[in-house]
Amino acid sequence: MDEAAAEQGSGNGGEVVRFDKLTRTFGDFTAVDSLTLAVGEGEFFGFLGPNGAGKSTTIKMAAGLLKPTSGTIRIFGLDPYRHPMEVKANIGLVPEELALYERLTGFESLVFSGRLYGLDAATARRRAVDLLGWLGLEEDGGKLVVDYSTGMKKKAALGCALIHRPRLLFLDEPFSGVDPLAVRGIKEVLHQMTREGTTIFFSSHVMELVERVCTRVAILHKGSVKAVGTLAEMRSAFGLDASATLEDIFVRAVGEPMAEESAPWLTA
Repeated sequence: MDEAAAEQGSGNGGEVVRFDKLTRTFGDFTAVDSLTLAVGEGEFFGFLGPNGAGKSTTIKMAAGLLKPTSGTIRIFGLDPYRHPMEVKANIGLVPEELALYERLTGFESLVFSGRLYGLDAATARRRAVDLLGWLGLEEDGGKLVVDYSTGMKKKAALGCALIHRPRLLFLDEPFSGVDPLAVRGIKEVLHQMTREGTTIFFSSHVMELVERVCTRVAILHKGSVKAVGTLAEMRSAFGLDASATLEDIFVRAVGEPMAEESAPWLTA
């Protein structure tokens, strides 16, 4: 997939996210390497890659949590480091490593998040009740977050990210530890959000899920985009037939899996 293709967003409106030659190094290690990518309004955009590919680093930079070494980021046309308040007021983030106040209840966590985003107390409480309901936490809203399971904490974090109704939502492994029924409900709400114009930037290792929910996908390897587009576009780019899955495309993009002869214990 060439760089020109990577630069084209295909959402319902204009560009919401743009990275131009985005690079982040840690000492001698390059985590993100001259990444160029654009995401359009209303896209449910998948961001795939092996462990260490640079997915979380990219999301942290886009959300204003980690400064790039070089290159540029534009969120709604704004630099998130020169205009942090304007950008953060319009985005939500569920990071892979959750950061919740565990001595607050679930309800208090959502209300607190809403107040930080500028909601008045009544609106924050009303939305917190609604979010706890569709997240399946209505009976647990009065419990301390420290007593929540991993899946419940993920749900609470998602509620905190959604309470101000962001125009752009970054999700980094949001369904890890969440039960299948909750996943189904959350997916339905996320799809409703995209229909209403919200853009979702979704990183996950679960390729079957990404294949089902995302309108377009980028595959990252060693900090660089190796493929981007719809499933049909990427099949065409790699010369694969219509039966090829996202997993087939992923393997072609990042390299062949370990050969059987290199794992002799499997046949010994």
